[in-house]
Amino acid sequence: MRFISSEELKAKGVTISRATLWRLIKKGQFPKPIKQSPSRNAWLESEVDEWMRSRVDARDRVAQ
Repeated sequence: MRFISSEELKAKGVTISRATLWRLIKKGQFPKPIKQSPSRNAWLESEVDEWMRSRVDARDRVAQ
């Protein structure tokens, strides 16, 4: 299990804006962060990877 920061999200290719990220989280469309301190959030890398796979799967279903 590995936690990743918002900077690491960008490095993985999640380049949506901070506002869009929080909107998706609020709608349940992106994994919820884990609070590491009052001002620091992190995400489980496995949950982010699964979200990324689901985006590719959704794209492929539409293309068929």
